[in-house]
Amino acid sequence: MAKILIIDDEKSIRYTLRDILEYEKYEVDEAKDGEEGFEMLKKNDYDVALCDIKMPKMDGIEVLEKSGSLGKDTQFIMISAHGTIKTAVEATKLGAFDFIQKPPDLNRLLLCVRNALDKSNLVTETKVLRRKISKTYDIVGESEAIQRVKEDIEKVAPTDARVLITGPNGSGKELVCKWLHAKSYRADKPLIEVNCAAIPSELIESELFGHEKGAFTSAVKQRIGKFERANGGTLFLDEIGDMSLSAQAKVLRALQEGKITRVGGDKEIKVNVRVIAATNKNLLKEVEENNFRLDLYHRLGVILIHVPPLVERRDDIPLLIDKFLQDIANEYGAASKKMEADALEYLKGLDWKGNIRELRNVVERLVIMSGEKKEIAEKDAQMYTSVTQYENQ
Repeated sequence: MAKILIIDDEKSIRYTLRDILEYEKYEVDEAKDGEEGFEMLKKNDYDVALCDIKMPKMDGIEVLEKSGSLGKDTQFIMISAHGTIKTAVEATKLGAFDFIQKPPDLNRLLLCVRNALDKSNLVTETKVLRRKISKTYDIVGESEAIQRVKEDIEKVAPTDARVLITGPNGSGKELVCKWLHAKSYRADKPLIEVNCAAIPSELIESELFGHEKGAFTSAVKQRIGKFERANGGTLFLDEIGDMSLSAQAKVLRALQEGKITRVGGDKEIKVNVRVIAATNKNLLKEVEENNFRLDLYHRLGVILIHVPPLVERRDDIPLLIDKFLQDIANEYGAASKKMEADALEYLKGLDWKGNIRELRNVVERLVIMSGEKKEIAEKDAQMYTSVTQYENQ
């Protein structure tokens, strides 16, 4: 049930509004002046506040202004018999959802309340989703190696420097990219990801730069490429070591000039993109074998961040397991299981060639296969990790 606070020094107005809102099944509280209203806002959570402007002790504009420091999602609908455009503009600048004159048109008031509730719900849901995303993308670990990665992210993210992330498969390179983007001034712009290894070499240029209609047999309409889609934001080129030499040349030009040309087109298109690349290969070795351009390597590798394999950060394994157990419980809508100390020690000692991705899969398998048990024992860990470890040999 939505909760609404009426702040008005006129008892008859409070009574009328309460009667209407309670008939609509809203929970309603009253405050007889601005001072009392502000105290109630501090103590309770309200979805909407109907606030008069002219009141003793503290006027409505002051209540609105001071409520902004409370960090709550209450939507304010300001009400006044002496409303002017100047007052309405001032209230809107301070964050008021709407402004209604007395005596209020009841149909308009109810519509305004419904719309304010929609916004309140949307704001709350957005905050919850952001917390979930932040938690999902958290870089877990306290080892020296992972602390170094976190420090590098804090230093580099606010800049526009290009970053080359290296590390084995499953170690968390994509996660580092997400944090670099999230902590940058481009965070409100798109993060576009391209897996260079998953796209056939003959299609990679179209994927990155787009194509014009008729550029090749299957080009039945114009397509916008990843560079254009990432304009203003970040482009993540994952597994860049697998990109063809011809595509590398075009990426180099895009980085040098800030311009791209669609396949089959001749128009130059300006793009403002921060490029972050990742690879599990030794690119300098690839350069020696003529598989990768040295000039592109230097363009991409302004900042190098190495993500260590899991075997180099074994002390982080218990922390990662705790996170995975909680995440899996949330996904399945069940109570979180625990890992016995012996099971943790056994898992810490394994050779995690699939790194964090493999560890996460193993934890999920243990949660499922341990059935109704609340704790996962060492014998469970031994039984259900043997297949994974055998496959990695």
